[in-house]
Amino acid sequence: MDFTGRDFLQILDFSSEELRYMLEVAKTFKKYKQTGQDHKYFPDKNIVLLFEKTSTRTRCSFEVAGHDLGMGVTYLDPAASQMGHKESIADTAQVLAKLYDGIEYRGFAQKTADDLAKYADVPVWNGLTDYCHPTQALADFLTIEEHFGSLKGLTVAYLGDTRNNVANSLMAMSAKMGVNYIACGPTDLRPDLKLFEKCQKIAAKNVNTITVTPDINALASTADVIYTDVWLSMGEDKSKWGERIKQLQPYQVNTKIMELAKPTAVFMHPLPSFHDLETSVSREVHEQYGLSEIEVTNKVFTSDRSLVFEEAENRMHTIKAVMYLTLKSKGQ
Repeated sequence: MDFTGRDFLQILDFSSEELRYMLEVAKTFKKYKQTGQDHKYFPDKNIVLLFEKTSTRTRCSFEVAGHDLGMGVTYLDPAASQMGHKESIADTAQVLAKLYDGIEYRGFAQKTADDLAKYADVPVWNGLTDYCHPTQALADFLTIEEHFGSLKGLTVAYLGDTRNNVANSLMAMSAKMGVNYIACGPTDLRPDLKLFEKCQKIAAKNVNTITVTPDINALASTADVIYTDVWLSMGEDKSKWGERIKQLQPYQVNTKIMELAKPTAVFMHPLPSFHDLETSVSREVHEQYGLSEIEVTNKVFTSDRSLVFEEAENRMHTIKAVMYLTLKSKGQ
C-alpha cells in the first residue's frame, strides 16, 4: 500500500485494510525496538512538532519515534510559534513545509489540522484535536490485539463523555476494524450524530455494531474492554467540574463496573488519569467536591487487568508506523 505524502488527520480517512496495514507495520517496528535492530531510514529528514496543547505521551512518542527513524526533531511549544497570532495558519503551514519533511499538530480545532494539511505540501499528522485523537486509537487497537490475540468478535465499551475526541476515534476505529463498540454515558453527552451514523454504516458492512446507551447494564457479559477518559478535557473551563461530576459519577470505572463486564475484560485509559490524589488537579477537585478518585478508582487503575502503560508505550510504535509510511519514497 502506498501512503507516501498522505496526511493522517482522522481515522475515517483510511480504509479498514489501510488501518490493518498500519498496525502490522507498527508491530514490526516494535520488534525492531525490542531487539535493537537499527531502523534509521530517514537520516536526511526533519520533522516539526507544533503544539498548542502540551502533552507527555504525544511529545515523547513523536520525538523518540522520529529519532529512532534517524530524523531531526524540532518541538515548538504553545509560546514558541506565531501561528494564529502574528502569522496565519496558511502562512505557517507553507513556511514549515519549506523547512521540514513532516508536521505534527496537537491543539484545539480540527479545522487547524485540516488547514495545515491544505496549505502544506508535506504530510501533516494529527496528534490530537478537540474532535479526534487518531494516533491514540491506533495505539489502543494495537494494545487490544496484542492482549487478546485477535480483534475479531471483541467489544469495546467507552464510559463517560462519549462525544470527546478519544471516544470519537475509538468509535471510528471500532467500525473500521470490525469491533463492536458501546458508547455508555449520559444522554446529554452523546456522540456527534453525523459521526455516529457514518460509523454505523461502516460497521454494518463489517458485520459489527455501534451502540449508544445511557444504561450501564448494556456492558453486562459483553464488554471485553472497559475504556474511560478524564471528565474535563484540557482547555475546558474548570467551573464545569461540578456539572461533569454530577453527570458522570454513575459512569466511574470501579470494581463493580469491571465485574459487570466479561471476567477476562481489561481496563484502558489514554492518560493522564485522576485515580488518586497525587496530582494538583485531583487534589483541587477533592478539596472542592470531596472526590479522592475521579473517572476511575485506584484499585482498577493499578490492577492486573489494567493495560494503561502498555497502550502508552504503543503510542510510539504506531506513530512511528504512521510517519514511516507517509514519509517513505515509493518502493522503499
